[in-house]
Amino acid sequence: MNQFQIFIIRVVIGAVFAVVLTRMFYGKVHIVYVVGLAIIMVGLAYFAEYLRQRRN
Repeated sequence: MNQFQIFIIRVVIGAVFAVVLTRMFYGKVHIVYVVGLAIIMVGLAYFAEYLRQRRN
């Protein structure tokens, strides 16, 4: 898989988890919270990948 496909998969999974977490903690799905949380989670995924690559 190329980097763009991995990015799309991470965005979709991040959005799904953001919706689930927002529903669990706030009871409603606010698009601002979902987008912000999804951006944070995708950024953390790339940061974790960077840390993994740095160790090798």
